[in-house]
Amino acid sequence: MSRQPNILFIMTDQQRSDTIRALGNREIRTPTLDSLVQSGTAFTNCYTPSPVCVAARSATITGVPPHLNGCASNNESPLHMQSIMQALGEAGYRTHGIGKMHFNPQVDAMWGFESRDISEEGARIRGGRNDFHDYLAENGYGHALEPQGMRSEMYYIPQPSQLPPEHHHTTWVADRAIDFLQRRDSTRPFFLWTSFIKPHPPFEAPVPWNKLYRAADMLPPHRPAGFEQLLTYWNLHQNRYKYRDKGYDEMLVRTMKAMYYACISFIDFNLGRILKALGDEIENTLILYTSDHGEMLGDFGSFGKRAMLNPAARIPLIIREPRGANAGRAVDAPVSLLDVFPTFAAAAGLDMDDPSPEGADLLDLAADAGERKTVYSQVGEGNVGLYMIASRDLKYVYSAADNKEWLFDLKIDPQETKNWARNSRYARRLREMREALIGRFERDGYDMAVRDGEWREYEPPEFPDPNGDDGLLFQDAPHLPELLSALGPYYEP
Repeated sequence: MSRQPNILFIMTDQQRSDTIRALGNREIRTPTLDSLVQSGTAFTNCYTPSPVCVAARSATITGVPPHLNGCASNNESPLHMQSIMQALGEAGYRTHGIGKMHFNPQVDAMWGFESRDISEEGARIRGGRNDFHDYLAENGYGHALEPQGMRSEMYYIPQPSQLPPEHHHTTWVADRAIDFLQRRDSTRPFFLWTSFIKPHPPFEAPVPWNKLYRAADMLPPHRPAGFEQLLTYWNLHQNRYKYRDKGYDEMLVRTMKAMYYACISFIDFNLGRILKALGDEIENTLILYTSDHGEMLGDFGSFGKRAMLNPAARIPLIIREPRGANAGRAVDAPVSLLDVFPTFAAAAGLDMDDPSPEGADLLDLAADAGERKTVYSQVGEGNVGLYMIASRDLKYVYSAADNKEWLFDLKIDPQETKNWARNSRYARRLREMREALIGRFERDGYDMAVRDGEWREYEPPEFPDPNGDDGLLFQDAPHLPELLSALGPYYEP
């Protein structure tokens, strides 16, 4: 066995915190994750540093929050900054990445990986490297232009997979991980980042997993009275471009939820295969399971991410230590994906004075749960900046696009049904949370958000006519027009 522990980092995409049976969701079946909860430490109050893919991953990889690393949305990744892969590689780790990394725009960037099995979401693009698409072509599925599900109008429509389970992307990711574990150089410790694309929409799972849950067995979404007052510009913007702002269909949303759960259970099944392949090496391996952000899934009448409400901003995070230390522990101190870099650095014994300006070793935080008071999150900048600070009991949110603030009392109202910001009895707590968040940005010189101790005011962004169709998102394969033209002039759009 290596003196330094192996590190197995598992990340899903768009998985809510309330989707693990052992942590209280009796609707879902997650036996592998349940076993990790029982043999590890579950952080039940973990927030993403940014509820959107590229920004969340950039913050995780660098340990640097969005307002400092320059990536606060699905914009360019800060590839110039040191990554955890680079730090571990320099310490002798064999670093390998599998699946979705979302390095933007350089999809095939290594960023410290010694090797990668590359696969990103979305339609086929000619000329770009995608090892999963190559695998499908070699196995007779080259016709599947959108192998993780059809987007555009179908983006939030539950759908059966075009692939059988043995060729599904979730299985492919697990197969590549197992292959790495079996072929790796056992004289070196490994860092293996296994990154699943699901349960990111489209919500699709292969037969028979697509029938594991039924809509009739799903609870309806959480739509508290007056929920419209809890929404920001981003909620309305997403609902438009995801084709979900033209009315409410409860059974459709419950069907979405059933397929979303199916995606998670299928990941759970394949995660079990990976852990089995570890064999005895599991005793010398630090395992960390998490997601980049959550999914609204119809709660508060909303879909997608880019929100500071718990369905989008709070995520699962479970750590299993080598030799199963501290099994069955639950920690409710607020933590963040910014803590991942310091945790891996500490586990590997890296000599780094300050691996993250705001992050800390999760195992130290678990030992002293009272040390961490608050964590932060952000999506967007300027006139669409959305900012959050959260403690165990309170969450404060400010939206520049709406010039509005929200205060949630998570102790008495964990379902976030009410905005307490205008309640005079909360005036002191509102002020303290606001000042703490503004003060953080002031200390870092981040004038995109604050100016002279106040939130910086902007002209609100334009929003499409609520009765129109402007702003819809199309994500088709680039060569779809030529495929349609090949049908003949009668069928040209």
